[in-house]
Amino acid sequence: MLAGAVAALATLQGAAVVLAAPASADSVRTTQQWVLDALNVQPAWAITQGKGVEVAVIDSGVDADVSDLVGSVRTGPDLTGVHTSTTNKYWGVHGTWMASLIAGHGHGPDGEDGIIGIAPQSTVLSIRVITDVHDPNFKKYEHEPAAKSQGELATAIRYAVSSGASVISMSLGYSMPSAVVRAALQDAYQHNVFVVASAGNSGNAAGASGKGQAPYSFPADYPGVLAVGAVNQAGQPASFSSENLSVQVAAPGYQVPAQGRDGGYWLVSGTSPACALTAGVAALIKAEYPRLTDEQVSEAITSSTTPGTRPAGRYNDLVGFGEVNAGDAMTAAARLARPAKPAVAMAAAGHFGGGSAAIPAAPVQPRGRQALLLYCVLGLASLTLIAVAVSRLFALRDRQLGRPEIVPEAHYGVRIHATPPGRHAAPRSRAESGSAEPAGPGNGDALQ
Repeated sequence: MLAGAVAALATLQGAAVVLAAPASADSVRTTQQWVLDALNVQPAWAITQGKGVEVAVIDSGVDADVSDLVGSVRTGPDLTGVHTSTTNKYWGVHGTWMASLIAGHGHGPDGEDGIIGIAPQSTVLSIRVITDVHDPNFKKYEHEPAAKSQGELATAIRYAVSSGASVISMSLGYSMPSAVVRAALQDAYQHNVFVVASAGNSGNAAGASGKGQAPYSFPADYPGVLAVGAVNQAGQPASFSSENLSVQVAAPGYQVPAQGRDGGYWLVSGTSPACALTAGVAALIKAEYPRLTDEQVSEAITSSTTPGTRPAGRYNDLVGFGEVNAGDAMTAAARLARPAKPAVAMAAAGHFGGGSAAIPAAPVQPRGRQALLLYCVLGLASLTLIAVAVSRLFALRDRQLGRPEIVPEAHYGVRIHATPPGRHAAPRSRAESGSAEPAGPGNGDALQ
């Protein structure tokens, strides 16, 4: 069932790729530093840390009580159709990781310990639409009809929009598109809610199958959604990151530190963390420039990627336009937010070769109405005289030659020939008259 594919993909983007046991909180920030450096967050944080922006994390749920998220999470509905208790240790595993990467504020003195999110002063709206693989109700969820699971996602998107979220982060994927989800995304677009999704973890599968590109994942491939691929610490595309034309940018997605719902710290890999980190950058832009449209936010992110990570041809289907750069994205957003310069009038000569002044005068001056009327009268009179003269010439010729005038056909379809008054037609042959007998004298001859 499609629901199972969704849950499986979400698991690949997080839980199934945990690469280390929980780390010590004291070493977490040091371990995380490469991610913050790769995204160049310090220049962006000098402008904003995301205060006032809410990011909807549509995922497996977020534990609002973990140390690095306390006070930063608003819990929305559980739309999975199953009823796993929030106290279960397998509830919200994946979602909590993702939320910590977006809005984690650390803990301890000055928040120096633990995970610091890309937008640490933003808040998270948690909406649960999938279950983690170890969730006790995973099997039940996995066998939901496809239409039901897609409907749940559409409901989650609409809920995020109506609740005032500025950004939606979806570290999940479906193998097939859905009209109801696309309509919900259109609603987000119309309300200027920016949407980010993970591109998927099918990179290796695509290479093994020899197809040359990974299968497309939805919602990443829907119009208006920023799809994110994953790179490693060296800035190289992660082997699992889906390679297809939905990818627009890339972000760290290999062994990324995150806080789990157990309060511990984990290294997670997948396009899931890449999506969450990019959603954090979008939150920074939205916090400082809330009036930017979705297209402008997307342009700010895609046009400002780190120079050394941009593909030779400016784009490829592994990393899109390159690796996300928060500091440069804020600079690009500032440029896009400036009022457009007023239009400046330009002389016609600049575009049209001299404009109207360069057009030569007409060779003949236009005539006025009186002159035109006179020419019309003279023309009509001339035509009348010509017609009268021609008619008289034809009449004169007919009288001279004794040519009969043609009258309408008789009821048998044979022409009746008449002679002018005072004249008699000469006898004609049977063939000419078409009658059974030779035509006789008189004003007209007809068959009886």
